[in-house]
Amino acid sequence: MRTNFDFTPYRRSTIGFDRLFDLLESSVRGETPAYPPFDIERESEDRYRITLALAGFARDEIEIVAQNNLLTVSGRKGDDKGGDAAGKRYLHRGIPAGAFERTFQLADFVVVEDARFDNGLLSISLKREIPEAMKPRKIAVGGGAENGAANDGVKRLGSESHAA
Repeated sequence: MRTNFDFTPYRRSTIGFDRLFDLLESSVRGETPAYPPFDIERESEDRYRITLALAGFARDEIEIVAQNNLLTVSGRKGDDKGGDAAGKRYLHRGIPAGAFERTFQLADFVVVEDARFDNGLLSISLKREIPEAMKPRKIAVGGGAENGAANDGVKRLGSESHAA
C-alpha cells in the first residue's frame, strides 16, 4: 500500500525559505492550526504579503508581534464568552469566535513593513532587506600595461632593490 503526501501545507507558514523538516515534525504532532485561514503572496523578489481572514474581529482585538524571525498574529474577542453574553442563542455557530494565535517563521532579514485591517482581512506586508555588507558586490579586475612592466601604483614584493 502506497501513501501520497501533499507537501503544500508544510510550505505555507514559511516566508523566504523552506523549513520542510521542522514543519513535518510539527505536523506529525498535530500542531498545525486550521484557524484563521490565510494566504501568502509573493509580490516581487523581495516582497511578500500575508493575508488572514479574521471575520468578526475588531482592529483593537488583534495583536502582531515580530521577534527573532517569528511573526505571531493573535486575536482575542472582547466578549470571549461564547456569544450567549449578548443574549444571542445560536442554532448553528460556524463563524469561529474564540481566541487564536498563528505563528509564521520568517527568513533572515525579512521585516514587517506594515499591517492593514479592512473588511475582516488582515494584510501584513513583508520585505527582505539584506544589509549592504552582505550583498554580493562586483570586484573590478585591474591589470598592468601590455608589456607588464608599467607601474600601476601597486607596490610589489621583490621589486625593490636592496642597497647595502
